[in-house]
Amino acid sequence: MIDYLLSYSSVLDHVLIYTLLAMSQAVVLRAGTFSIGPAAFAAIGAYTSAILAVTHGWSAPLAIASGTLLAGVVSALMAYPLSRLRGVFQALATLALVQVMVTIAQNWDSVTNGVLGISGIPKAATTGWLLLIVALCMLLTWTLGKFSLGRAMDVIRADETVAVSLGIRVAYHQRLAMVLSGLFAGLAGALHAFNSYAISPEEFGFHMLVHALASSVLGGATSIWGPLVGSAVLTTLPEFVRFFADYRGVVQGALLMVIIIYLPHGIADTLRSWRHDRKVQREVALREGTLRKGAPA
Repeated sequence: MIDYLLSYSSVLDHVLIYTLLAMSQAVVLRAGTFSIGPAAFAAIGAYTSAILAVTHGWSAPLAIASGTLLAGVVSALMAYPLSRLRGVFQALATLALVQVMVTIAQNWDSVTNGVLGISGIPKAATTGWLLLIVALCMLLTWTLGKFSLGRAMDVIRADETVAVSLGIRVAYHQRLAMVLSGLFAGLAGALHAFNSYAISPEEFGFHMLVHALASSVLGGATSIWGPLVGSAVLTTLPEFVRFFADYRGVVQGALLMVIIIYLPHGIADTLRSWRHDRKVQREVALREGTLRKGAPA
């Protein structure tokens, strides 16, 4: 049994890393920002940490922290111009950022080793560490949602005009969401580098962008469990149903279409809503039953 579970440890690692990427995507979606740039910040985190570890001999924790921090700094710099854009223009700008990062990784041979990528990265991000880090990030997301920051983001996503009328600083909250998104994505990229031994530019292109966006939408952007559920479904389904493995893109697209049509709020958010509705119905039924018993005959 243990050997069977260990054989799927790499799949679990993949799920956990893409959970962080989906969390990065979910944060900006929750703030009403249509940024699709987590893949770019993941590339920054991955290449920075890998170069520091392989070329300069830095320890894995310090290299991962540096890659994450640099991704956060770049996302903070990008947040100011991006917060002035809306809708499809934000998506196009962040898509261009992803392409720029991939192009730099492919052509800056003296630093990134070009299309060959970087190999010989020590495997420091084991399954246990990934579980701990993802749990801490989920706890952080849940904590933020309990305070005014999360509620403000929810209002902005629902209606910016209402948010402004309530005194919420829309641009400030959206920039903060972009910085947090960059940190999550940079951390995911750095952990990916120290989990897979090697990285290459094509890993951080369109496929990663679509996977992060689909995982976030599929699971639900407002629930802390949404990114984990979406990443688990998109990653494990082709792995356990082998005849889907060669059609991963088709499976992801079909699942996304089904979820958007029948579960527009995502799997986790829809289940949470159903549970809340059933709880309210039970409370109403219990209250009505109590009133009937207390009514005079």
